Amino acid sequence: QVQLVESGGGLVQAGGSLRLSCAASGWYFSQRGMGWFRQAPGKEREFLATVSGTGGSTDYPDSVKGRFTISRDNAKNTVYLQMNSLKPEDTAVYYCAARASGFPGGSRHSREYAYWGQGTQVTVSS
Repeated sequence: QVQLVESGGGLVQAGGSLRLSCAASGWYFSQRGMGWFRQAPGKEREFLATVSGTGGSTDYPDSVKGRFTISRDNAKNTVYLQMNSLKPEDTAVYYCAARASGFPGGSRHSREYAYWGQGTQVTVSS
């Protein structure tokens, strides 16, 4: 079983930055692709970033490419999301997710993730 705990959310002004962390418990962290998603009220869950088990491969949608950076520290069982140049439309609950062990690739698709954190609120004021 894998448990994921996000932290680092909060209130920030437009143009500011935040770094989210996701601490994972459980085995085989480095064998799992990890991802970040978000969901705003009344909207569908949105893919933000994914990283492979080794950290050598990342992927982003065009909407955040160049502003958001995903990284991971396998020694600390932690994945990060650095968010820069934040906009009010980035306001949402942010979730990290882990694929099942043995699936080290990243993925854009929420259905391919086996474990989810409880989410952390990010609010960007204008």
